[in-house]
Amino acid sequence: MTERRLPDIRPAGRHALLIELPDAERTGAFHAELLRLRAAGILPPVEEIVPGARTVLLDGVADPEALARRLADRDMPAQAADDRGTIRIPVRYDGPDLEGVAALWGIGADEVAARHSSYTYRVAFCGFAPGFGYLTGLPPHLHVPRRGTPRTRVPAGSVALAGPYSAVYPRATPGGWQLIGTMPDPAPLWDLARDEPALLTPGTRVRFVAEAGAA
Repeated sequence: MTERRLPDIRPAGRHALLIELPDAERTGAFHAELLRLRAAGILPPVEEIVPGARTVLLDGVADPEALARRLADRDMPAQAADDRGTIRIPVRYDGPDLEGVAALWGIGADEVAARHSSYTYRVAFCGFAPGFGYLTGLPPHLHVPRRGTPRTRVPAGSVALAGPYSAVYPRATPGGWQLIGTMPDPAPLWDLARDEPALLTPGTRVRFVAEAGAA
């Protein structure tokens, strides 16, 4: 008999709920389920649904206690339904930390491109800087630590790894992630002129495409 996995729901102020999940995959799946319920008119009015690494915040809830009761017995889906398109991001695998990551993975530097681009990623949540999406999808044996000393400037379009996440830096900022590549012609990951400023929003699927000639 399969054990039921239920969310841990806590109040967060007068009009918000914080839902704690066991891991990033279930967090992303539960976030997607909440969006589906809201779109279907099943979820009571909620102003914002904000995913984190292992939490989902429901803000602007008229009756948090009633909503908590409705969600308390809802099973946590194991993974989100693939109901969105996939964004493809070209990458030139030429980052300064490429050889170090290859050593951590136990492969040659020329194999990193094929390994990293073989997975489908999903934006778990956004943060750090506008347009910065934390992408899950790397298997545990490929997780890598942050750099011991952060860089004072990471160029826009840098493709990077840290812990279980992959990411693309939307603009030049300091950063301590392992840099394995660059977008050769970075599309704006954050553009206020778009209806949805962030290109990478929670739940979006992403594939990295190694450019010909990449290391």
